[in-house]
Amino acid sequence: MNYILFDGSSRNNLLPFTFTRPVADIRIGILTIRDKWETFLKSTTTTVTEDYLSDKYPMVEMEENVMINASYLPNMELVEMVKGLKENQAIFKNEDVIAFFAKETQDDIDFDRFEIFEFNDNIIKVQNTWDIFSKNGEAIQEDFNLITKDRTSQSIPSSNNIIAPENIFVEEGAKLEFVTLNASKGPIYIGKNTEIMEGAMIRGPFALCDNAVVKMAAKIYGPTTIGPASKAGGEITNSVIFANSNKGHDGYLGNSVLGEWCNLGADSNTSNLKNNYAQVRLWDYETEGFAKTGLQFCGLMMGDHSKCGINTMFNTGTVVGVSANIFGSGFPRNFIPSFSWGGNSGFTTYLTKKAFEVADVVMARRNEKFTEQDQAIFEHVFEETKKYRRE
Repeated sequence: MNYILFDGSSRNNLLPFTFTRPVADIRIGILTIRDKWETFLKSTTTTVTEDYLSDKYPMVEMEENVMINASYLPNMELVEMVKGLKENQAIFKNEDVIAFFAKETQDDIDFDRFEIFEFNDNIIKVQNTWDIFSKNGEAIQEDFNLITKDRTSQSIPSSNNIIAPENIFVEEGAKLEFVTLNASKGPIYIGKNTEIMEGAMIRGPFALCDNAVVKMAAKIYGPTTIGPASKAGGEITNSVIFANSNKGHDGYLGNSVLGEWCNLGADSNTSNLKNNYAQVRLWDYETEGFAKTGLQFCGLMMGDHSKCGINTMFNTGTVVGVSANIFGSGFPRNFIPSFSWGGNSGFTTYLTKKAFEVADVVMARRNEKFTEQDQAIFEHVFEETKKYRRE
């Protein structure tokens, strides 16, 4: 069977992260959503997403296809239902479609003609940006169970201070000495060829993905995920860092999400709690205003390729778009549009030519290439977000 993950109605609620990727390629827990589905299905997947992303993330359609809403994280019960779908059958959760069977010849899908199966069990849905960190603990536990089933962890060197070792899994090539790992409140997963430097203290749930590094004396509170080839230092609480991003120095990051290729300068800090303890509001790209999150704790949402200079201070509930560069004293605005350059004293437009040059250098340092497809995505996001910038 051919499986296709589609963005669904949550795509705009997941901006700025979905400016540069389909919903399926968001990381929550240990794996991306696509990785989870492919592991369960034992099959590759393709994507239905925005037109401007489709060159990089193409769809492969066959005569018979199962379409899956990428906002939903798979579990065994749901996957069995998905595998069993036949023509003109669909799976719903309340009034929201999770998956349906489609033939190549079907131009329009009329669910009134479908046999509907209701999924009544609990399931994780990534519907808003803050779900990425607020549901991360449950996602880490599910991924931990999936990845480590019937496998044996590498041995943990005796120099480390370990609590609840039965909840810790270490992959081949990982380095860790004189580290404190406390997995009594949730699992700790340490990926391939990672390094946790001496003096670091980590409380689960925690995921250190392949080739990532935790710096000396870091203090990390779960549920937290450090994505592949990313660096983590200072103090971090309940945050998700996607691949190839750096928060390598002292400073606080709490209840936050960083996209790919981001960099936080030394001693940068995020506020995750308002002084009056009020509910946090976040910029909503759908309504073009600030929307309630229902959360008391919410820090920074930073899109791909954005960076900040040393000693940057982010207010509670700050949203930063794609390829922004923030620096200077004082608190910048709590909504910083894509391709903005500046800080508290004001912003100018960060032209794509300059952004291309920086992205090319940054990615080359990790033997990655900033491709023509990436450039085209940048150009589209630049034009789409022009209305938010004060030229």
